[in-house]
Amino acid sequence: MVRRVDARPTIAPPRTLSRAGRGLHRFANPGRFLRLSGALLPWIAAPGLALTAAGLVWGLFFAPADWQQGDAVRIMYVHVPAAWLASAGYLALAGCSAASLVWRHPLADLAAAEISPVGAGFTAMCLITGSLWGKPMWGAWWVWDARLTSVLVLFFLYLGHIALVRAFDEPERGYRAGAILALVGVVNLPIIKFSVDWWNTLHQPDSITLFGAPTMSLVMLWPLLLSALGYTLVFAALVLARTRAAVMERRIRALLTARARHLEILG
Repeated sequence: MVRRVDARPTIAPPRTLSRAGRGLHRFANPGRFLRLSGALLPWIAAPGLALTAAGLVWGLFFAPADWQQGDAVRIMYVHVPAAWLASAGYLALAGCSAASLVWRHPLADLAAAEISPVGAGFTAMCLITGSLWGKPMWGAWWVWDARLTSVLVLFFLYLGHIALVRAFDEPERGYRAGAILALVGVVNLPIIKFSVDWWNTLHQPDSITLFGAPTMSLVMLWPLLLSALGYTLVFAALVLARTRAAVMERRIRALLTARARHLEILG
């Protein structure tokens, strides 16, 4: 009895992948990704916009002023969520880069390339609003504070990733170089987080920590958390929409290339 051998190529042999790798490769099919993301996107974008608007209106117009900073503290509802998403976005960028280098996930490179512009935008928002907040508090638009400087480095890491993935004629080389840069830049995240504890800085300590009680009033904390949740959903919606567009662009380019080759053969 002769056993039939199936020689069809697969993305990766299941036995050579970990359970996490097999789970990630379930979404490697572009058609499956487009279907799932298309169904998910409205449920992320609409609540994100609504929560962001509600949190900002609550914080900017109805939350009480701070007893020390006065109404200047209201910029917190724009600045702090942007700062959180700047770091969280880079962590997501590093995660996609790891998935690309370790598991060769075909959509990880596209997702990483679309995360970096969105992350750079949120980081720029963090820096601008931080300067607006710092002027009345410190008397200067900018100081070379440890927290501010490390966030500026984060902004340059985003810009470097954007430039690097588009710097090569072969996209795969650009994606690989960008993934290495993203993973190396992860070392900056704990510096951003703990800079106010490690050095004597002008920047105030964190008011919200994982293991301690918040140091701000609940009437100020709730609109801040609402804004942060809205920012997170908006960030995810922007990345998802951009990745969908990149997948469709790649599919259209592949179809046009195949059609051109077919016409060349016929001609």
